[in-house]
Amino acid sequence: MRRWRLHLQYNSPVVLTFALLALAALLLDTLTQGWTTQNLFSVYRCSLSDPLSYPRFVLHVLGHASYSHYINNMMMILVVGPPLEEKYGSASLFWAIFLTALVSGMVQWLFFPSIALLGASGIAFMMIVMSSLSGMKDGTIPITLILVMVLYVGGEIVDGVVLSDNVSQLTHIVGGLCGAILGLSMRR
Repeated sequence: MRRWRLHLQYNSPVVLTFALLALAALLLDTLTQGWTTQNLFSVYRCSLSDPLSYPRFVLHVLGHASYSHYINNMMMILVVGPPLEEKYGSASLFWAIFLTALVSGMVQWLFFPSIALLGASGIAFMMIVMSSLSGMKDGTIPITLILVMVLYVGGEIVDGVVLSDNVSQLTHIVGGLCGAILGLSMRR
């Protein structure tokens, strides 16, 4: 009789590490009664003489307002991210996450001085759009890309105009645009 041996595999190091770091940021939020989220894991307009303003441009993607906020973002990232990491490589996906975080953080800092931003939804949108580009062949435009852009990004544009909620539709749009630009450049 053959014995089965089960081995755990850290199959997607960038995606799994990102999810664990975001979980650690959420736990730190509880332990510090919100200090770390406010001072490290949210981006908002502050003086550039504040040395923490620079890491916040990127670290805001690790912060989440609640466990359900964290779960909603991580479920999408954990489903879409590993195939992207396998296709493009860990280093490329890391830089895609970093650049999307930086761009969305700078857009928030520049254009919304009185609002703080936190969460990984821009990263999730970047990955959604990138995944729709992953099967693209030369001279073709995937219908999945068109549908994703219309349904996800178009929906965010409509929601941004119609709704008044605590969701940053602009971050979703920026994430989707970063996903399109990075996906197109990475496939070359």
